[in-house]
Amino acid sequence: MKNLIIYYSRKGQNYVNGSVQDLEKGNTEIVAEYIQELIGGDLFEVKTVKPYSDDYTECTEEAKEELKNKARPELVEYLRDVSDYDNIFIGSPCWWGTFPMPMFSLLEKIDFTGKNVFVVMTHEGSGLGKCEKDLKKLTKGAKLGKGLAVQGAEAKDSRDIVKKWLEINCHCMTK
Repeated sequence: MKNLIIYYSRKGQNYVNGSVQDLEKGNTEIVAEYIQELIGGDLFEVKTVKPYSDDYTECTEEAKEELKNKARPELVEYLRDVSDYDNIFIGSPCWWGTFPMPMFSLLEKIDFTGKNVFVVMTHEGSGLGKCEKDLKKLTKGAKLGKGLAVQGAEAKDSRDIVKKWLEINCHCMTK
């Protein structure tokens, strides 16, 4: 079984347990790396051509405006062919109840037919939001597994939770 971990993550200013903190590494990136460590696979980081504001509050307003306008920000790189992979993990923060718009920019271009797809969301209270519902629309022909929500503030300590989720839901533990 070959695994692909697609993720978007925000370094720098993030909302953590009620306050804005500066993160050296984004929460979703931490969780994506745990998945790779536990089951192996390739990492693909979604990066926008135009970065979001470094200021957390400004970033949330930019993200809200993009959602309202159904924007599809241009990405540095697109991944179109996932034919070599059996399992695809989609990792992202939950922004305004769904994926950040750059995730839609990428996911709308991929053919997920016949793939096992799993969503992992980091959040500060919204859980999976409507991400599973949105992912179902984006991954026609795929088999969607049970998603995992990890509170961002707990990302660094989530390895065991991720491992248990992989063992129970993904049946792809090889390490």
